[in-house]
Amino acid sequence: MATAYENAAWAGVKEGWRQLYGSFSREGVSVENHEFRTTGALDWGRSFHGDSVEVCLNLRGNGSVRDSRAEARYQPHTVGFYCNAGDLRARRNPGETHSFITIELSRPFVETQVHTLEDALHPAVRRWLGEKGSSAASVGAMSPGQEVTFQALRQPPVPQAAQKLWYQAKTLEVLSTVLFQQAAPEEFFCQRQKRVARERVERTTAILRTHLAEPPDIEALGAQVGCSPFYLSRLFSKEMGMTIPQYLRQVRVERAAELLLGGRHNVTEAAMEVGYSSLSHFSKAFCTTIGCCPTLFPSAKALVAKFQATRRARTGQ
Repeated sequence: MATAYENAAWAGVKEGWRQLYGSFSREGVSVENHEFRTTGALDWGRSFHGDSVEVCLNLRGNGSVRDSRAEARYQPHTVGFYCNAGDLRARRNPGETHSFITIELSRPFVETQVHTLEDALHPAVRRWLGEKGSSAASVGAMSPGQEVTFQALRQPPVPQAAQKLWYQAKTLEVLSTVLFQQAAPEEFFCQRQKRVARERVERTTAILRTHLAEPPDIEALGAQVGCSPFYLSRLFSKEMGMTIPQYLRQVRVERAAELLLGGRHNVTEAAMEVGYSSLSHFSKAFCTTIGCCPTLFPSAKALVAKFQATRRARTGQ
């Protein structure tokens, strides 16, 4: 349940803030969803709890967290943490749509979870644990796995009765990937090339899945994953066995099929939701990918069963 403190901190964005799990005051952990557009600069720091660590998975919008020594800038598709001793300052840029999830952690909660593991922690977290009154902030690129986790946190893939247990496990998973400093293993040059190529393709697919309605163009994709548009196109086709436009069509149609099966979207609404402004283009893409027109799909039992089996096989569920 949200506290009066948290409600007051996010009063300016109203329904743009929602608590997903936990209670900072009672349990020492709170997972919160943020989705809003700002008109003026937003004082993000008002929501920070004293003597706490907060993890932020930032999908959209720009913001910053600053202590007395440095500033951590949160750009789209970044993740990081900030240790707050009461002197952090933070802001969200005006005129932008912000989409991010925060996981707030009290000192007792962190101490309980990392007991005997302190030496493996990120130096900033280790310093905060050892020196009360020490603030710090750190941010880096969001991995493809963390982007998948971001979406899952908003829509847990488990029954309502199991969500508390699921959030507990997912919270610890996020902490293990963000608050600990990983030692870089030695790798040969060719191994590094393959790893970087795979990571670029994974990040590209994650970006496209997240922005189905308004996908970035090839130049913007290349800039976000760190390579030229030409190289990314060639790399993607080699790794995925299809071009970027073909992949985008596939995931758009699959998402539209899910919406149609959910029963709360008609064909026009499903098409608009995934970025099609032309119903004829949508119907053609749907028929090519699924095997029938979108109007008939929900009642085509054999095709629905095939679609669901393919999705389960791909996601491992």
